[in-house]
Amino acid sequence: MQAVAEPDNHDMADTAERFDTLVLGLGKTGLSCVSYLAGSGETLGVADSSQAPPGLEKLKERYPLVPFFPGEFQSGLLCRARRLIISPGIAPSHPAIRAARRAGVEITGDVEIFCRDINAPLIAVTGSNGKSTVVSLLAMMLERAGLRVGLGGNIGTPALDLLSLPVPDYYLVELSSFQLETLRSHRPVAAAVLNVSADHLDRYENIRDYARAKENIYGGGGIMVINRDDEVVLGMLRPERSVISYSLTQADADFSVSQHNGETWLMHKDSALMRQSELNLHGRHNLANVLACLALGRALNLPMPAMLEALRDFTGLPHRCEWVAEFNGINWFNDSKGTNVGATLAALYGLSNNSKNILLIAGGDGKGANFSPLKGALEKHVKSTILIGKSAKEIAAIVPDRESVFYATSMAAAVSTAFRLALPGDTVLLSPACASLDMFRNFADRGDAFKRCVAEVAAGAG
Repeated sequence: MQAVAEPDNHDMADTAERFDTLVLGLGKTGLSCVSYLAGSGETLGVADSSQAPPGLEKLKERYPLVPFFPGEFQSGLLCRARRLIISPGIAPSHPAIRAARRAGVEITGDVEIFCRDINAPLIAVTGSNGKSTVVSLLAMMLERAGLRVGLGGNIGTPALDLLSLPVPDYYLVELSSFQLETLRSHRPVAAAVLNVSADHLDRYENIRDYARAKENIYGGGGIMVINRDDEVVLGMLRPERSVISYSLTQADADFSVSQHNGETWLMHKDSALMRQSELNLHGRHNLANVLACLALGRALNLPMPAMLEALRDFTGLPHRCEWVAEFNGINWFNDSKGTNVGATLAALYGLSNNSKNILLIAGGDGKGANFSPLKGALEKHVKSTILIGKSAKEIAAIVPDRESVFYATSMAAAVSTAFRLALPGDTVLLSPACASLDMFRNFADRGDAFKRCVAEVAAGAG
């Protein structure tokens, strides 16, 4: 146990204490770091820029002797640590963290610690969009093959918390670009970058820096799963490595699609696997996610019958092109997890029927995003755009048909406007291309609000 006797907040400037490990950020990830290291004999401290971060009460309840330092990070404190474990939401470019690095302090993250300590094979997946769907579906494939899976990272269970559970046959981790910034020791048996589109440009100077963070997942000598339809991902290909590829457009990829008798089939080289109509997932982008899972499963030598069984049973994740309802001939989809332009583009192209039949509800906090890539999809597939939130006018500026733009001050007003404008055969899609925190607690809260409003409109229409 540590020698610090006070559970109360400490002053960063006044303390002279030195730490083996200082955890920066006290959310879900930071608390998992403290839990993992608490019995190690190390001297621990925690710092957070907030006075009352989400994990503070649990820290004081479970680890009252671990000092907590609130407020802006100060180099004087950080330089007195041997190691900093920074939570994903904290940029390594913070001046105090840079000063600590110059002073010889190790800068790392929870996934790096996890990768150093695991004793089972690792599968790693990242991408701007689709990664939660892919790891969830792949976990089902592994389970249908009779294997035990430790699923976590950027989804569900924090990586270090997985190490307190029974050792699985495989660890399967979803990784964000933020987590990949501090990752060095990983040796995945299979890894995939699903796609790269402009995101988090409030943290990265440009998309190249963002892509470099994603590319870090391919460290080690495992099998690279490559999306041949994404030029940025294709540029990550390393000729000396084993590769399994997938594509919606190139028939010579290891996994692809093909048309037979008016139906779309999933293909493994020249072998037809199953009809797309047998899937419970909607949209062309989800078809790409399915191919990615098949490629990853192939890298692990999973039996094809188990993988196809999982494909037929998997119904998708909430808030990711989730079908909500159909009434009066109108289909309603919740893609609230579409928090960037790339995700919204994928949803628009995925759900379109090659006509202008989509009514798009978009907007929120764009965080400096460039919305212009949406212009072509809006012109081709969207009949009306209903905008909410902080960045509504920025999106409106790139809509080709300004007369098709409507503004709403709430989700209820947006749904009501969409219902008034929609005709039988139309699709109403919530895919904001923005973060949610200007109006909602998170993307799930936004999606739940949309579903409640759709249910109310449906009840009135009935």
